[in-house]
Amino acid sequence: MEMALWEQLALGAVALLVIFWFRPGIKAALQKSEQAEKDWPGLLLPIAAVILFVVFLTMTL
Repeated sequence: MEMALWEQLALGAVALLVIFWFRPGIKAALQKSEQAEKDWPGLLLPIAAVILFVVFLTMTL
């Protein structure tokens, strides 16, 4: 199903509006994240646990 030209233009306008609307918050969040301490174990441990759980599930089938 193809979108009409006016629908594509309207979607593009809405996307630009959302980007400009959230830009101040995004900029502040990026600056704050640069100053935050890095917590790689807090990210990697849950990912490793999920991977091990999936491997366990596939081995028991």
